[in-house]
Amino acid sequence: MYNYDTVVEAINGLKERGYTVDFNLAHDKIICSNNIHCLPPEDFKITETHRFEGDTNPSDEDVVYAVESKDKKVKGVLSSAFGTYADSVSTDLMKKLSMKT
Repeated sequence: MYNYDTVVEAINGLKERGYTVDFNLAHDKIICSNNIHCLPPEDFKITETHRFEGDTNPSDEDVVYAVESKDKKVKGVLSSAFGTYADSVSTDLMKKLSMKT
């Protein structure tokens, strides 16, 4: 298990280990910035989760996910706020992001 002290350290560490696609949340899927890869919840698994809680500022709360497609051809990173600053997503996607792997 890898442990990181900051969000940036987690993202850089995952990228060094082959998680090179930058994913973003869409309502019912995750997408990469250039829309080449769109993955609905049933087409990816979360291989690692790194949660960071801000000591004094709630906007510092973040989760970094290591994501891999089921066919193992696409590996990437998804960073998302939680709590008050969380993005609005579908129930299925929220369940997927809440699961422990």
